[in-house]
Amino acid sequence: AFFVFNQKGEVLISRLYRTDFKRSIADVFRIQVVSNSDVRSPIITLGSTSFFHVRVNNLYVVAVTKTNANAALVFEYCYRFISIAKSYFGKVDEESVKNNFTLIYELIDEINDFGYPQNSEIDTLKTYITTESIVSTAIAAEESSKITTQATGVTSWRRGDVKYKKNEAFVDVIETVNLSMSAKGTILRADVDGHIQMRAYLSGTPECKFGLNDKLVIDKNERGGISDAVELDDCRFHQCVRLNEFDSSRTISFIPPDGEFELMRYRSTSNVKLPLRIIPTVNEIGTSQVSYVVTVKASFSNKLSATSVVLRIPTPLNTTGVECKVASGKAKYVPAENVVVWKIPRIQGGQECTFTATADLTSTTVRQVWARPPIDVDFQVLMFTASGLIVRFLKVFEKSNYHSIKWVRYLTKASGTYQIRVSPRTDAHIMMSDPRLRSFEG
Repeated sequence: AFFVFNQKGEVLISRLYRTDFKRSIADVFRIQVVSNSDVRSPIITLGSTSFFHVRVNNLYVVAVTKTNANAALVFEYCYRFISIAKSYFGKVDEESVKNNFTLIYELIDEINDFGYPQNSEIDTLKTYITTESIVSTAIAAEESSKITTQATGVTSWRRGDVKYKKNEAFVDVIETVNLSMSAKGTILRADVDGHIQMRAYLSGTPECKFGLNDKLVIDKNERGGISDAVELDDCRFHQCVRLNEFDSSRTISFIPPDGEFELMRYRSTSNVKLPLRIIPTVNEIGTSQVSYVVTVKASFSNKLSATSVVLRIPTPLNTTGVECKVASGKAKYVPAENVVVWKIPRIQGGQECTFTATADLTSTTVRQVWARPPIDVDFQVLMFTASGLIVRFLKVFEKSNYHSIKWVRYLTKASGTYQIRVSPRTDAHIMMSDPRLRSFEG
């Protein structure tokens, strides 16, 4: 069975593929998962029934089975459904689902037959499940024949009659940095979630090859004393990639799907290059004030720059006002969220920006405990990779030997995943030593 629930537990989409399920099975999920705030696992087994769920925005995408199913396959199906839905109508939320009921039922009936996942290639689906006008019977028959050939052929993800006037291939290496740093500057966690996104606008059935770093280690046991190696903890490829060539030469060889697709996804936890260094100093002045000095240092080449930099600096709950001073960007106290938001449009590599502020506190009869949330930092840095992963070359081969234009771009970003803990210090702490160096972990 397959369901889509909203955050209230109401069923938006429902499809029962087997006769051993009843519609009332949805009530079990609503009571046991949606209404139960203690649930943390994405898999809940009740008796002989297992519920697999994925959260996306304000929705639950749920698959239900009574057999001993392959959990990885079930989750892959759920994520494929989300990707297909995004490609058809953009953001996947309650409003978009309600606006596309008919289309969604068409899609799930096509990608799942009697509970078995079928063709889920977006390019193939878009050739015959479309929101455009209905084509003539003769053209529809011809298209149907091509679809069958494609779905059952060697490259089910690509048709052979694709044509473009201008042949181009775009490769985007996109990395999200996850950081948790103590107030002392000790790195508690630093890792990178990356993916290589490709847009292939190429005629025919081209063979694409591109190489990654020479010193690229997938299995840490094979590192063999390479000090500057780029280590990937795990990686996953699109089905079009020939894995034997990657294992032997770190060369990715494939016949790409037409249009946009995710070629590779990877994770790295070693030798992570942190693009921004944040040095916070938070001092408690008696019980009436808290002073802040927050320094941001861009630790990458001066030829590059970080853009859309936003720091969310926490303030105590009994703050009445904050006086901010910044030389770069703008800082504003947001009382409803108990934070100061410091926005810097651009920081050049090697540049240093400083924020100073004084928060006035109201006197309270009962001292309020400040949970000391971390400083959150959002940013984007073009042409920089935190993992060190680079594309050495990109080549396109096709039997007609046409000229193609290739582009490679790198983007490292953080959005709610780059956090530095703060430790307020009292007057006694300040007198003992340099406030930039002395702190206790929050």
